Amino acid sequence: MDYRDAGVDVEAGRGFVQRIRSLVESTRRPEVLGGLGGFSGLCELPTGYREPVLVSGTDGVGTKLKIAQVTQRHSTVGIDLVAMCVNDILTSGAEPLFFLDYLATGKLEPAALAEVVEGIVAGCRQAGCALLGGETAEMPGFYGPGEYDLAGFCVGVVEKSQILDGSQVQVGDRVLGLASSGVHSNGFSLVRKVVAEGQRLDASNPEQQGYGWDEVVPALGDLSLAEVLLTPTRIYVNPVLQARRQGLAIHGMAHITGGGLPENLPRCLGPEQSIHLDLGSWPVPPVFDWLVQAGQVPEADRYHTFNMGIGFALVVPANDVDQALAWLAQHQVEAYCIGEVVAGAGQVTGLPD
Repeated sequence: MDYRDAGVDVEAGRGFVQRIRSLVESTRRPEVLGGLGGFSGLCELPTGYREPVLVSGTDGVGTKLKIAQVTQRHSTVGIDLVAMCVNDILTSGAEPLFFLDYLATGKLEPAALAEVVEGIVAGCRQAGCALLGGETAEMPGFYGPGEYDLAGFCVGVVEKSQILDGSQVQVGDRVLGLASSGVHSNGFSLVRKVVAEGQRLDASNPEQQGYGWDEVVPALGDLSLAEVLLTPTRIYVNPVLQARRQGLAIHGMAHITGGGLPENLPRCLGPEQSIHLDLGSWPVPPVFDWLVQAGQVPEADRYHTFNMGIGFALVVPANDVDQALAWLAQHQVEAYCIGEVVAGAGQVTGLPD
């Protein structure tokens, strides 16, 4: 017996690394030392910081990967992986420096996994960070044919005096909601159940349940369900960091991930503060209306499961709302004033019970 008999193709692994080398190099920042292939990645701190603080984050893509694998569409989930990490560290005010990925599969399929890495590279370019390295693990018997899992890890830097930690937020500040690109990367266990078992809304066959991934739902446009639901998570790093550098007063930020608006907005507040949202102050994308109707999702659950059209939030002084919205619009970021910071104990009010 040898390793290949056991299901691990070492030569294919080496070939895969060579295949993605140029992609990884395309994300290089000036601070990166060395190249791909070592036991570790090296990155200097950028110049210009007086008291640099490193900020780290890690995440995955979740069961959204199941859709990519079933439909053989692998090009966007890498963007999701980067987005979930860099948007998290952005909430502290950090600039992402570098990213590492962990990709595990049952059998190395170089073409499919190269698509995944291309997505990771695209996400790193959007976020301005280097893909410093990663790990590809071939684990036969652990994952089924065509299955893989992803995990990501990023490190950023922020000036110590510029860290956002909730202490800057004041009662009376306003909450700006930055539009999501769709479902992003949360709630996909429910999404997949809706697609598999949901109520048919066209009434052509009331006895039929569920949808096909390649099916086109008129309410969602000309794309298939798979294409709509695999729309990658929006990366907010560049416009938000630019806004801060231009002097826009931002007192707090929140990344709207698992748990939706009710669970994520309070994470950017100080003690004895809450947020009151103005329901109806932002447009809800059609994909959420369709999921809610097809799945008969209770009204309260939809806000605890989905982002409902808001992927990221900024807390700004009331007097700066118009300036902030105008700046974001100039930089092609859809944003809405969706609420206000009020006295409280860390709740979000204004949403359905």
